[in-house]
Amino acid sequence: MTATTRTPSIWQDLRETSFSQGWMDAGGYRTRYLHAGDDSLPPLLLLHGIGGHCEAYARNLDRHGAYFDTWAIDLIGHGRSAKPDHPYEISHYVDHVLRIMDARGWNRIHISGESLGGWVASRLAADHPDRVDRVVLNTAGGSQADPVVMDRIRSLSMRAAENPEWDFIKARVEWLMADAKDATEDIVACRQSIYSQTGFAEAMKNAMVLQDMEVRKRNLMLAEDYGRIEAPTLVLWTSHDPTADVSEGRRISSMIPGSVFEVMQGCGHWPQWEDVDTFNRIHINFLRGLPLDAPLSAP
Repeated sequence: MTATTRTPSIWQDLRETSFSQGWMDAGGYRTRYLHAGDDSLPPLLLLHGIGGHCEAYARNLDRHGAYFDTWAIDLIGHGRSAKPDHPYEISHYVDHVLRIMDARGWNRIHISGESLGGWVASRLAADHPDRVDRVVLNTAGGSQADPVVMDRIRSLSMRAAENPEWDFIKARVEWLMADAKDATEDIVACRQSIYSQTGFAEAMKNAMVLQDMEVRKRNLMLAEDYGRIEAPTLVLWTSHDPTADVSEGRRISSMIPGSVFEVMQGCGHWPQWEDVDTFNRIHINFLRGLPLDAPLSAP
């Protein structure tokens, strides 16, 4: 290793960032967060995917914290947040987000979610339009029920949660990425630590209920649901998403009045991690109401 080579790590990702990690009481749910920015800025909530955790946004906190009061959180049943013992449907996650908003005193927020997080964000925007300013749906779930994808998510996730050996965790993280090299040792180790918590396998089982066809169908976002989203919305897809191809992202966008559709090339299910600079530019510009291809200007 040369003197200029850096081993990829979350600490390296955060080395230029003024940030905090902590827990808040969100209406009775102990909720873990990573935070950058301050309360003089517009609030932005970042939501991870199924089986995920707030480190999914570790590479984005620095730039976003310059423009927004930025909070990446662990949803209930995930990461190191509370894990109530019941199956988690979309309404439970939306309720958690509303509790966070009330705990922070936020009337309205920008909200961005990846996969499950995008599903939650779209449902929040459809059902509570008065609480949302702008929305980003990043390779979002909730628009379809593909049994092949659902079975793959369940099998990879439960194997990793029930037996959190390195190779099983690594396989779950690699599934997210277009290029396996982006499943760095550090992010695999981070997830292994989370999945090794006492009782985590049961929480994962509660989260996996959305991979049951009957449960999933009653939670899906329908055309009329997307049609009720009033907030300006960016549907962000990728060229190599493992859950659905670009046509599904385009279909989601077509159902949301006035939405913007954008595709990131060379990325899988974690574009915010895989191509940080492109994601930050597109994401921040959209949330600021600027052209997506504009250079990032000073806040």
